[in-house]
Amino acid sequence: MTDVIREPARDVPVLADVDVCVLGGSCTGVFAAIRAARLGASVALVERQNAFGGVATSGFVNIWHSMLDTEFGQRIMAGLTEETLARLRRREAVFERPNNPSAGNVLNTAELKTELDELVLEHGIHHFLHTSYCASQLADGVIQAVFVENKDGRGAIRARVFIDATGDGDVAAHAGVPFAVADHLQPPTTCAKVQNFPGGGFRELYRAHREEFGLAKDSGWQGAVPGVPGLVMVAQTHVFGVDCSDATQLTAAEIEGRRQMRAMMDLIRRYGDAPDLALVELPSYIGIRETRRFHTDHILTEEEVLWGKRFPDAIANGSYRVDVHHPSGGGFLFKYLDGTQLDYCDGGQRISGRWRPETAENPTFYQIPYRTMTSAACPNLLLAGRMIGTDRGAFGAVRVMVNLNQVGEAAGVAAQLALAENGHVREVCPDKLRATLAAGGSAVL
Repeated sequence: MTDVIREPARDVPVLADVDVCVLGGSCTGVFAAIRAARLGASVALVERQNAFGGVATSGFVNIWHSMLDTEFGQRIMAGLTEETLARLRRREAVFERPNNPSAGNVLNTAELKTELDELVLEHGIHHFLHTSYCASQLADGVIQAVFVENKDGRGAIRARVFIDATGDGDVAAHAGVPFAVADHLQPPTTCAKVQNFPGGGFRELYRAHREEFGLAKDSGWQGAVPGVPGLVMVAQTHVFGVDCSDATQLTAAEIEGRRQMRAMMDLIRRYGDAPDLALVELPSYIGIRETRRFHTDHILTEEEVLWGKRFPDAIANGSYRVDVHHPSGGGFLFKYLDGTQLDYCDGGQRISGRWRPETAENPTFYQIPYRTMTSAACPNLLLAGRMIGTDRGAFGAVRVMVNLNQVGEAAGVAAQLALAENGHVREVCPDKLRATLAAGGSAVL
């Protein structure tokens, strides 16, 4: 039996009593909070890091993919993603990559941090940084309050509707929403900001000398940081074989990711030609791709994504390919809506082919239905983030930030609409949800 200590019962102060409580301050969570606040709801927003923005700001992943369809002819996204990009453009903090399916917008995510601060303050949201979600208080399956902890100790937040934007679905798991963790998860990546990181020759150096530095067979990517010449965002390795929803494995992954970054720097210094190479900054947390995926009212499938199925309750649109990172070896599989596929195998070999025969017409975007965010297990909880209901292939497409930004906006609007339905999020009318999203600037197709 595990050794335990019994903690005495205690009274916990209520830090906020609001209509909507959002747990997790990624752009998904922030956009959920803003859309609910714009519709008149009182909102609390809780984030465990020192800044909003999630993997974009605290993990350095600075790509927001194309907001157009695959043919770059139709705008399929708008809303707060476009509003935020417009604010960043005023500070020359974004590079636009027109007609680029891999990098529609490249962000200076340090500027994004302050932009999100201002958005949260402008909307009068009760905000909590350096504050961790701990547990929920439930009655008859309904969340009454959540418990959080920060420098002031333990506190509670009451709300009528809760939005889980924690990424791993911590609130949903505690509320009893069923979930699964795949046997072979897409591995996380520790990014870094590096001055004068070498360009195209790095992969050859890595393949030739990685074993000397304890590095696995792997592959990744890198990109510029707007406004800072010579500064490169590096995402070249993975931490294989970890489940980052487990605290012990998450700790190990963080340390291994930093070790990998140092090993790459040492490799380049010994064998490369980069005299001014410098490690500038490491992220405050590792970039997690996949942990829990929840069993919601609808499970979006790879087939529905790749064939562009339309849904009457669609709340988001996407054109980013199915992108599944292999659990080892550094390879990844791309599947495109035009029926083609590209498999980056271990060691960098590229195998092109088709996942289906050619057709006269191809879908140019896919949709995410509202039902991927709701579950009968908890009537006043919305899921907003990478843990929504998908299968493995669909997850590979919808997990990117521009898609989940829209899911966040839908969660905020649905939460406010649910207030008229006794907080029951499954009772929200899809037509009203879509109309309200459109009225607020979202692209509803």
